[in-house]
Amino acid sequence: MANSLTIPSIDLPGNVSIPQFGLGVFQVPPEKTFENVTFALNAGYRHLDTARAYQNEAQVGQAVKASGLSREEVFITTKLWNTDQTDAIGTLKESLGLLETEYVDLYLIHWPAPGHGNYVQAWTALVEAQKEGLARAIGVSNFQASHLRQIVEATGVTPAVNQIELHPLLTQPGLRREHADRGIVTEAWSPLAQGAVLDDAVITEIAAAHSRTPGQIVLRWHVELGNVVFPKSMTPSRIEENIDIFDFELTTEEVERIEALDRGHRTGPDPDTFNG
Repeated sequence: MANSLTIPSIDLPGNVSIPQFGLGVFQVPPEKTFENVTFALNAGYRHLDTARAYQNEAQVGQAVKASGLSREEVFITTKLWNTDQTDAIGTLKESLGLLETEYVDLYLIHWPAPGHGNYVQAWTALVEAQKEGLARAIGVSNFQASHLRQIVEATGVTPAVNQIELHPLLTQPGLRREHADRGIVTEAWSPLAQGAVLDDAVITEIAAAHSRTPGQIVLRWHVELGNVVFPKSMTPSRIEENIDIFDFELTTEEVERIEALDRGHRTGPDPDTFNG
């Protein structure tokens, strides 16, 4: 079983360090979240990714409080929902109340929701929230290159991260290059393509070569690309398995073979048209 010392971190602006691996709680019911997060923290996870839309911020906060860990030991991310973009600071303060914390380590705009036309206003408010100490780092989620350009041009502030759908069937090379050019860290949601890649012949062959599971191979691939990744699981054995990826490496050829599986396949909405 891993402990927190085995998980590499990535530096964000403002002297903030984000663990490269964590637990996502998307679609974890509130009544299961406390148990889910508690198990993960005991298994060595120190990075939790929630959102206002998940309706389980309170249970995440309760689990962190009950863990015996200091607040500084756990990296907490939450997100601003589309319909709250005109009151970002007020909504963040509500999230802080639910999480029982004075700050989050990372606050994200969940989607650009371009049809609403409010994401530049929301980003301006996140910049202010960071200045007020309500969020140590700020970023976005599901932003395309055009959305990134607009908020940076409007405020002069570049997001620390962009959390995007990213997996072997959707490797997003153009957007990752944009991130690299701007110094934005890439976070990957749906890292296993909802399981769609786990029986792929390339993945299973590489898994056999390393005596690992297909899931571990794909998660290790993310880490070697430099992505921050936080798979969701409600199965204790899988939670332990997922984080047990820091004692082996893939070859350059293996990384490239996995990347070659890309076929532009999304499991979630298109950020250019989704407004929530």
